[in-house]
Amino acid sequence: MKKQPLEVVRGSGNVYRDFNLPDADARQLKEILAAELIKTLDKNEISVRKAQGLTGIDAGDFSRVRNADFRRISIERLIAMMNGLGSRVDVKVKVRRAVTADQRAPI
Repeated sequence: MKKQPLEVVRGSGNVYRDFNLPDADARQLKEILAAELIKTLDKNEISVRKAQGLTGIDAGDFSRVRNADFRRISIERLIAMMNGLGSRVDVKVKVRRAVTADQRAPI
């Protein structure tokens, strides 16, 4: 078997953008918010049922977040979930020029 050299390409920092998925930035923001939400639940040992009682948000939404199923969860909903658990969400926005895949330099 011939060994072919591997091509290594530096990622953009957003896996959704690297795979040219639609709404890459929104998807990444959802993932970041979800990770913080899960950390909050775990740190405070809050079950999805207890989270429902604290926030008034359906336990199924918390379960979907734990299972990384964001199809029916909006960014606004994730922020409301965090707020309901007593956390404040600050979002920093940085706008950069879009770079296409063929403009990225290989490593």
